[in-house]
Amino acid sequence: MHKKIDTSYTQNRELSWLRFDDRVLEEAIDENVPLYERLKFIAIYASNLDEFYRVRVGSLCEMASVDTNGFDNKSFMTPSQQLDKIFVATKQLNQKADKIFATVEKQLKTYGIERKKVKSLNQKDKTYVKTYFDNQISPFLSPQIINVRHPFPHLLNKALYVGIILTRKKKKVFGIIPVPSNLPKIVYIPNKSKIRYVMTEDIIATYADKIFDGYEVENTAILSVTRSADISLDDERLDLGEDFLEHAREVLLKRQRLAPVRLEIEGNIDSTMMKYATEQFKITSKQIFIYKSPINKSYIFSLGSKFNEEQKNSLMYPPFEPSHICCVPENASVMDYVANNDVMLQYPYQSFDIFLKFIKEAVTDEKVFAIKITLYRVGSHRAQLMNYLSMAAKMGKDVTVLMELRARFDEENNINWAEFLQDAGCKVIYGMEGYKVHSKICLVMKQDKTGIKYFTQIGTGNYNASTSSLYTDISLITSNEDIGKDAVEFFQNMGIDNLYGEYKNLLVAPVSLKNTLLDLIKEEIEKAKAGEETSIFLKMNSLTDRQLIDALKEASQAGVKIKMIIRGICCILPGIEGKTDNIEVISVVGRFLEHSRIFCFGTGENMKMYIASADWMTRNTENRVEIAAPIYDQKIKNSIYDTLRIMWKDNLKARILCSDGTYKKPEIKEGDELIDCQNYLRHEYKVGRKIKL
Repeated sequence: MHKKIDTSYTQNRELSWLRFDDRVLEEAIDENVPLYERLKFIAIYASNLDEFYRVRVGSLCEMASVDTNGFDNKSFMTPSQQLDKIFVATKQLNQKADKIFATVEKQLKTYGIERKKVKSLNQKDKTYVKTYFDNQISPFLSPQIINVRHPFPHLLNKALYVGIILTRKKKKVFGIIPVPSNLPKIVYIPNKSKIRYVMTEDIIATYADKIFDGYEVENTAILSVTRSADISLDDERLDLGEDFLEHAREVLLKRQRLAPVRLEIEGNIDSTMMKYATEQFKITSKQIFIYKSPINKSYIFSLGSKFNEEQKNSLMYPPFEPSHICCVPENASVMDYVANNDVMLQYPYQSFDIFLKFIKEAVTDEKVFAIKITLYRVGSHRAQLMNYLSMAAKMGKDVTVLMELRARFDEENNINWAEFLQDAGCKVIYGMEGYKVHSKICLVMKQDKTGIKYFTQIGTGNYNASTSSLYTDISLITSNEDIGKDAVEFFQNMGIDNLYGEYKNLLVAPVSLKNTLLDLIKEEIEKAKAGEETSIFLKMNSLTDRQLIDALKEASQAGVKIKMIIRGICCILPGIEGKTDNIEVISVVGRFLEHSRIFCFGTGENMKMYIASADWMTRNTENRVEIAAPIYDQKIKNSIYDTLRIMWKDNLKARILCSDGTYKKPEIKEGDELIDCQNYLRHEYKVGRKIKL
């Protein structure tokens, strides 16, 4: 029998995540957000939900089928109970999203941007679309009826299909047409003054009667199946001598055939189609979601390329270019400067190019003999970093790349990069069995007359030039010898599959990160008991680790003042009397994705500050290899802390987490300065940071 746990100050992680996605939807109704950007927030909401269903719902479905007695230690709900609540909440959110989508589309129409249904077009435009269908779409189609000789096909994850109820000789039959992925998602209708378009799936559905010649079309609907992605390289046995890259490719293929967890339908669905769908996909009606808007909204991100200058100025965020201004003097060598000073970069406000300049200098410096780096998500396009690493290997430098192939949904991309680096002569190693390497660390080693010099970069985000202009992250570059020696130890341990190395400065999960965080919380508790000033100020993406949650609750009970900026999942509930009275939590959702992890303990010059790759989730603290780095430079520490204080003052994009798990807007009183922390920081870094609080 399970020991009853106290859930009075905690909430379920899945429902907390859904509330975060609801926050994303809120941006789509914020009139201060440009109209086209609001449409994109609806697409982001939908994309977030896709991944949530593939990963989290897929995992819960698997647990529900094998373990009826398991429970969540924050809500004491079984997997089945969690799924029921998820399905109910999702239906409510989707209805809300559909209404917002319709409103935004209606407003875009006034700017000459309009999605049309084929049946609503005038005759001239219908003729254009029909000709396009005949010449550009029809040759790609593979229609099928379902009967004894034509069994129901395997539907790919998130692919679109047109489902059709057909009749012939008074007999009903089900037909299906895959929407080819190599076709454009939308078709633009020629017009000199307006941007008008129709969905490709709508065109196919409209001309279904032409495709199924001899049948009468009773009903059509757009279908999309979401399949579980709850499989990883660690789930499948690796045979002795089997190539790891080939093994990874085989596992990715298996993912395509995992069980359905959701069926999405756009259009009218009758009882016949509903019954047929539940039987074919072996799902319940709770897992079927009906939309009035397009299921796949990824086309939205390309619409802006058709805008004229007036539309861009009215409907989009102002152009943003990360600043090249930093503490390194213009035209100076980054490595030379770092030899005597720590450098901190804050993305996206400062350019990723500064880090790339540092790497380029390392590649071309004859005294640099080794470059070592961990890679998790690099990006699929022209990645200059990869070219530099390749160049360094070809120049005879020792280049070691720890490539994590299990970065969810980036596996194929990482496999391709691993092969590219191997071909260039880099030594490529992979994460440990059972532990993803999520750390963000790069080590450059240089030999001169005085000995070996260590240049270590540690960050909170990936080495990805694209996301560095969209995500907020912190990157530290230091020549601190003790940190450098820890970095050497780290890469040596990774090379021999040793999880349990000893580090003097870096906190490394699963060995020392969590225990040190617990000790730091205890230090603040002891100070509170002694009547000393205390403070815990944290920023992260998610908080789910029960042990850390309980430690924060104990700190609150001792009188420690705790502030947390948590973008996504937050399983601790603030303001619960006698338990979390001294805890305050806000979430910031804006133009940029808040991604940095910052942990501050104490006050003033004695404050201990770390930046980290890890959230306070059990998967990060116990089941991944993560790194947190101390900030020793007082100026950098002050700068990072000022950023946290600015975020805490945000009254436009911040939301306050309430004790019931809901969010509310900050109260704005007459005379209060309106603060959007991201806009504030964007301006400060553009002119050279001069923040005064």
